[in-house]
Amino acid sequence: MSIKKRLILSNIAMIIIPILFFFFIEMMISYVLFYLLDGDIEGNSKKLFMTLRFIGLLLVLTVTNGLLTYFVSKSIITPVQKLRKAAKEISNGNLDFKIESAKKDELGELAETFESMRLKLKEAKELQKRYENNQKELIASISHDLKTPMTSIKGYVKGVMDGIADTPEKMNRYMETIYTKADDMDHLINELFLYSKLDIQGVPFNFEEMDLNAYFVDLLEEVRYNLEQDGGTVTYQVNPSDSYIVMADREKLKRVITNIIQNSLKYMDKPKKEIHVRLESESDQIMVEVKDNGTGMSQDAIPHIFERFYRIDASRNSSTGGSGLGLAIVKRIIIEHGGSIWVESELGKGTSIFFTLKKP
Repeated sequence: MSIKKRLILSNIAMIIIPILFFFFIEMMISYVLFYLLDGDIEGNSKKLFMTLRFIGLLLVLTVTNGLLTYFVSKSIITPVQKLRKAAKEISNGNLDFKIESAKKDELGELAETFESMRLKLKEAKELQKRYENNQKELIASISHDLKTPMTSIKGYVKGVMDGIADTPEKMNRYMETIYTKADDMDHLINELFLYSKLDIQGVPFNFEEMDLNAYFVDLLEEVRYNLEQDGGTVTYQVNPSDSYIVMADREKLKRVITNIIQNSLKYMDKPKKEIHVRLESESDQIMVEVKDNGTGMSQDAIPHIFERFYRIDASRNSSTGGSGLGLAIVKRIIIEHGGSIWVESELGKGTSIFFTLKKP
């Protein structure tokens, strides 16, 4: 019951209840004085009746109003005190102080709103804590990945300065190595910059209706040419009778496919590298599968594959190349498209990366 209704009913009760009790007391006094004691209705008994009647009226009014005021005020003050205590606990940083209220009035709604606010504050605090931990891990990862090429560059520059590269062949080899390491650092910085902008939704997306089938036909021609130079193959599977129109950003989607295929090629251990791309049209979306015949991965590694700077080899050996941000960027781009992405893999048999794009 709302507080407004409660106050209205209590005011009505303060009128009706005293009247009923007054009539009851008047009848009891009359019965005792004039029937049981056989009092004189015109004499002293009448004066006593009027006196007792007046006292009874005062008692009824006092007790009734006092009790109604006490219970109504208690029903309001008690929840307010709980809310005040909760506000004090939360202001002191205790976000685990739970606020419970079984009432269905305005104060109950306020308590529920207060509890919802507490949970959101707690979630925000935990999110901030995770963000701070992620920032620390990010700084540590950046430091690690930048330190290795920087150490190599300093070593080769020192070799040039000390005259170790005393022949044109050595000088060329040293300079090529320095350039390669510097290029790796530049690539890492660019990837990190892109990931950071995607993370804060600072990258503009130009969505348009596009035929995903025609898009992949053109895109995979370039991939096929490069892969065939290394003795690999690219296959493409699609149902010609289905429609593959989606809403997507062409450039960002190209980044997705390129990153996935580059990641697949890094872990190819078969003599013949194979990439298989498949499109499947569903009711409201298109599913894309990019499958390889690489080394695959363990089930323990699958949940972490889209984490930034995650590499399957625990030693973080960069011999396979890459910044460790490729698949993290892929996931961010797919999320911005309103799709989902997941991985299926088996050790020794290869990996399949799936993602979805919405139909217009």
